[in-house]
Amino acid sequence: MKKSLIRVRMSSHDAHYGGNLVDGAKMLQLFGDVATELLIAQDGDEGLFVAYDNVEFLNPVFAGDYIEATGEITKLGNTSRKMVFEARKVIRPRTDISASAADVLEEPIVVCRASGTCVVPKECQRK
Repeated sequence: MKKSLIRVRMSSHDAHYGGNLVDGAKMLQLFGDVATELLIAQDGDEGLFVAYDNVEFLNPVFAGDYIEATGEITKLGNTSRKMVFEARKVIRPRTDISASAADVLEEPIVVCRASGTCVVPKECQRK
């Protein structure tokens, strides 16, 4: 099945809570972008995200973290596309060393997992 990956840095603008903590909804926004890419590759159309059936927030995300979000279509229906997603922290800032220090993590830290369903109406499918 089709897969997608995006990598973005969380900015201070993304930090919503004390201690530069990023709102968990930001991970869902990334999953939405991954889903859109998957639907375009599969059907030639952005489709619509219908529902998440599971979301797990597993570790905190902070401003300055680099997050890699991946997704995969796991099942194709007539118009529905079941997908799974995972977000991993791959770089984190090291402000204990200096204001601009950061480490690439040897082992990425899984911060969020989710699964859900998207729909592409038959008349919008081009592939």
